[in-house]
Amino acid sequence: MTQLFYKDKPIIGLEISTTDIKVMSVDPKKWLVLGYGSLDLDPLRIKESLEGDSDYLTTAIQKLLKEHVVGELQSDHVVIGVPTAKSYARTFSIPSSAVNNIKDAVEVEVDQYIPLPSSTLYIDHEIIEKDKKSVTVLMSAITKSVVDKATAAVAAAGLETVMVEPSINAVGRMMTATEEGNLPSVIVDIGVAQTDIAVIIDGTVRVTSSIALGGNTFTIEIAKRLGLSLQNAHQLKVLNGLNAGTRQAKITSSLKPTLDKIISETQKVIRYYNERLNKNRKLEQILIVGSGSNLPGIGEYFTNSLVMPVRVASPWQKLDFGELTTPAKQYRSRYITVAGLASVKPGGIWK
Repeated sequence: MTQLFYKDKPIIGLEISTTDIKVMSVDPKKWLVLGYGSLDLDPLRIKESLEGDSDYLTTAIQKLLKEHVVGELQSDHVVIGVPTAKSYARTFSIPSSAVNNIKDAVEVEVDQYIPLPSSTLYIDHEIIEKDKKSVTVLMSAITKSVVDKATAAVAAAGLETVMVEPSINAVGRMMTATEEGNLPSVIVDIGVAQTDIAVIIDGTVRVTSSIALGGNTFTIEIAKRLGLSLQNAHQLKVLNGLNAGTRQAKITSSLKPTLDKIISETQKVIRYYNERLNKNRKLEQILIVGSGSNLPGIGEYFTNSLVMPVRVASPWQKLDFGELTTPAKQYRSRYITVAGLASVKPGGIWK
């Protein structure tokens, strides 16, 4: 691997999701936000940009930078966060005697666990632990088209990409810095339309998964069950949620199928870790983040279902907006991923 020559220059974070794009510039030494902004996207058009020939993403980035930034961005060097659902991470162990055949082991892991041809993926691996008996390998893969389209759009918008990573890795970086993320943890990042799940050990994401359900799903299900408009359903969700009240039974009943699917996916990730990776390091906590974490009572619901300590994380408190206008309370959790991207230390970026 080759280290980037401009390692001492500042970087900014740019998160590309299926529903919006966000940008942020942070002084990581002080956690001081120097500039930030967001722009909602058309999900169908952003999908076309990442998979087809549309220039919609380039135009959106240009508009974001020109019209929607609060404060100032300190650089044109960008760390891009792409949808976790387009990536794969698996950790596995092989005997120390087989370390010379590690590439073959990675290929087997890709063929067994990734439902895409290896020719369509960028694949990398890293040895993260080793002892006399075994070597632990982290395998990462991401869809080539997503990386290529995202970096091309960023370049066309006048920015220079220095690193690309799945958004859940950026969330993991924030958890490590703010939420006792040094503990063996499960992160459940409930976004607007997608929930990403990861196990993080010693600050490193070991396994990930995604499911196409999120905060908007909660709102839609409440609206259907209670016969409400989406606006009223959203208000009921964030004000009452799963807490005790006159409508608790109906709200809980409407949300249960979606919540249980997210919990089931979380259990699969936990089971994978326990069966393949647990070297006497028991998972100690589950941290819920993202826009869907604003559902009152969700921590208790997960705790009861998973029989593990679960809490809604608040890494937001780490950020200092100084004299900048702070995002409205209901939108703050959406900036956690891009803050994690923006907090990458330039000297630690490798290509």
